[in-house]
Amino acid sequence: MDIYDSVIELAKRRGFLWNSFEIYGGTAGFYDYGPLGAMLKRRIENIWRDIYVINEGYYEIEVPTIGIEDVFVASGHVGGFSDPLTECGKCHESFRADHLVEDFASNPDTLTRDELSIIIKENNIRCPDCGGELGGVYEFNLMFSTSIGPGSKRIGYLRPETAQGMFVDFPRLLRFYREKLPFGVTQIGKAYRNEISPRQGIIRLREFTQAEAEIFVDPRDKSHPRFDSIRDYTLSLYSDHNQSSGQDQVGMSLGNAVDQGIIAHQFLAYALAMTHQFLMRVGVSPERLRFRQHMKDEMAHYAIDCWDAEILSDRFGWVEIVGIADRTDYDLNAHSRVSKTDLSVYVEYDEPRIVEKVAVKPDMGKIGPAFKGKAKAVMDALKSLDAVNLSNPSSNKMISIQVDGEQVDIPPDMYKVQQVTETIHGENIVPHVIEPSFGIDRIIYAVLEHAFREEEVQGEDEMRGKDDVKGEDEGRIVLGLKSEVAPVQAAVLPLLTRKELIGPARDIESALKKKGVMVAYDDSGTIGRRYRRNDEIGTPYSITVDYDTLEDGTVTIRDRDSMKQVRSPIDTIADTVHDLVYNHTRFEDAGTPIE
Repeated sequence: MDIYDSVIELAKRRGFLWNSFEIYGGTAGFYDYGPLGAMLKRRIENIWRDIYVINEGYYEIEVPTIGIEDVFVASGHVGGFSDPLTECGKCHESFRADHLVEDFASNPDTLTRDELSIIIKENNIRCPDCGGELGGVYEFNLMFSTSIGPGSKRIGYLRPETAQGMFVDFPRLLRFYREKLPFGVTQIGKAYRNEISPRQGIIRLREFTQAEAEIFVDPRDKSHPRFDSIRDYTLSLYSDHNQSSGQDQVGMSLGNAVDQGIIAHQFLAYALAMTHQFLMRVGVSPERLRFRQHMKDEMAHYAIDCWDAEILSDRFGWVEIVGIADRTDYDLNAHSRVSKTDLSVYVEYDEPRIVEKVAVKPDMGKIGPAFKGKAKAVMDALKSLDAVNLSNPSSNKMISIQVDGEQVDIPPDMYKVQQVTETIHGENIVPHVIEPSFGIDRIIYAVLEHAFREEEVQGEDEMRGKDDVKGEDEGRIVLGLKSEVAPVQAAVLPLLTRKELIGPARDIESALKKKGVMVAYDDSGTIGRRYRRNDEIGTPYSITVDYDTLEDGTVTIRDRDSMKQVRSPIDTIADTVHDLVYNHTRFEDAGTPIE
């Protein structure tokens, strides 16, 4: 059994993850979060909120998970959000064609369906399940479609990402942020992709949780106001150049990466630093984390630079868990074009600029009587024309413009083209978008795998050296979760199920709850077995009430990772454990060490 199997077995047995619809045989691509998994997920999401919402100041919104068709036509998902699919002619199972040719082509996700079909045929690639012959490759759209309202009059889709709702809300967000750049908005929620053959547990799901920030910046200046605070921050970077030349990832400061042009600009580099800080805080192993730059032939058409935070998994190798991209102005321009809504921002100059230009001057005295109710629209359309071309002598003739979808002819006596001097106080720009997009489910798996370990334990001294409670030599399974994300943060364990010990133990449980510490009370089985149960679910601290508690008013606190124990006063135990969990107090300072 490899680590993946061990992690999933533990996750199912102890209530972290369960296959969805299990009593009906289940369906690939769906998982339930059990009691401990749901708590772990919420803690990770709240740490993300602490970083992006509270500290960065990017307010959170929530939009529907169903979107109307127009939204996804504009975003390109209706026309281009698909994966190459091939089916087995014998067992009729479906497969991602680009996954099947990974051993025969570099960057298979950049190949066309015809190129994939040729590679499958030339290399006699067969069905992985039954060995049957595979059919031709075709594109399969990954969105789940639905109808909105009775009669299927309006098509809708389950959103394949949370981002589009934030782009659609841009006019409202701009006003909320008082029309000043830069600003950001966040969202945590469900997204849906009808994956062809999800076979990687929670690494590839059909319903999953994303945490995304959309940071709108001035395209003329992508320097970050707090870049100096992370300039010396060093990350493991796997650049496009290193991949192309066959070199490994290297540790490099973000300042050097920006100065050398490896990372496009400061805002993107700052987003990498925030991503790293979040992943370290939730418990991803720094030794198994890197930031890989998209190569030129895999870069999305809307991005000028993109980096993936990848974790090293025992079974799946390097797995993307976060994508950080500069999406340019692609999304806002696309939605502006389809919705016919201005999604630009007026930006004032530091100093007014005096410019000379060629401009169209409509003759209102003639346009007004001629076009009446349409006069203003005609004038606006004239002013928007390319006046430089109209200033040519050959252009002194009837011109045609579009007004409310109709062609309108304007004779030359209704306008003049002339040189004017204007004072310009600002301009309208379409912001660029920096997007860190976090796959919460993949991050949860990374945290579980990186925290999982099996240890040989030689007679752990369970209770202060008393021979009658020493266990036999045995191994233990430990989830070394950070105390901030552990579903259960403290266990209260009366040594024996005696009334005189249960009373103080329940009082400690109540005091910890009032301090906001998630606590579990456990009096079933031997103290050693209870320690092991809590080690398995990642409980960082166990508090044991024994008969010495009744005499001296102290309890034993046991540290999960080191198995060391200290004796601490019962009257301050809630504050002590709260500080251990949230304020990173050293365990040695939590009480008197037990030798």
